[in-house]
Amino acid sequence: MKKSILLSGIQPSGTVHIGNYLGAISQWVEMQKTNSVFVMIADLHAITVPQEPAALRENTLRMAKLLIACGINPEESVLFVQSHVPAHAQLAWILNTITPLGELERMTQFKDKRGKAGELAGLFNYPVLMAADILLYQTAVVPVGEDQSQHLELTRSLAERFNNRFGETFTIPQALLQKDTARIMGLDDPTKKMSKSAASANNYISLLDEPDEIRRKIKIAVTDSGSEITYDEERKPAIANLMRIYQAFSDTPLKEIEARYAGKGYAAFKSDLAELLVEKLAPIQNKYQRLDKNTNIVYNVLQVARERARAVSNKTLSHVQEMIGLLIKK
Repeated sequence: MKKSILLSGIQPSGTVHIGNYLGAISQWVEMQKTNSVFVMIADLHAITVPQEPAALRENTLRMAKLLIACGINPEESVLFVQSHVPAHAQLAWILNTITPLGELERMTQFKDKRGKAGELAGLFNYPVLMAADILLYQTAVVPVGEDQSQHLELTRSLAERFNNRFGETFTIPQALLQKDTARIMGLDDPTKKMSKSAASANNYISLLDEPDEIRRKIKIAVTDSGSEITYDEERKPAIANLMRIYQAFSDTPLKEIEARYAGKGYAAFKSDLAELLVEKLAPIQNKYQRLDKNTNIVYNVLQVARERARAVSNKTLSHVQEMIGLLIKK
């Protein structure tokens, strides 16, 4: 049976936290067993806001190491750097020519970020590049967070518009959202999503946090009034968030967690949650440290993946160029 093509991307940064892992990376690891998975380190997206060049290069390589450490298997998945595949920028330009300005102006992420990053065309066109990323690989399934669903709808709209105008060319992608762990909230503020760009590092657990740092962050994590371990998103959002984290890393139903900690209070629960995270993150950290000592392995992975990604994306791009009337060398 032909495998479905799945593509997702993550921007290179110095921090990857457990929200990223539960909401995205762990899904990719599981889905690579039954799908053709393309995992993209989205460095072109990253430069829509100012970057320090040396830090960007370092963070891109670090992200590759971390994704492999998390379980992305280069033998099963194509783990590549976005800028290594020129077709992404080439298709994005073509799609820009059929994208109405009004559709981009309605993008909520642009509205949220424009004041912080200035009036930059790259930030405005970010969703079109995202559409190109997806459509190049004839992607059938795209794991997305709730904050990216609007961008995927634009992708679907552009694919349908192109197909209707020029003929069947692009696969119309479907969204995949994991409801239970798609929104892991901040440890210091359960009303906001866990974020690596939060003002305080106490907001998140990094995948590379030392054991004592994990214990410290969980110990000081915000809790609700009372002391009962009960799952109530409205009345006890902080404990509900910690329970979702426990559930995800232990594969324990919420009702069973409630029963296990009946009468024990917050301190016992938070202590056990911290030890659970230390235990589950240890294999990732150990593998990352081994890769960090042998960077050539990662460079080789990215080089092989670059050629695999180019082979697939160039096929789509050549077809698009022919369909719209560009002169293609035969």
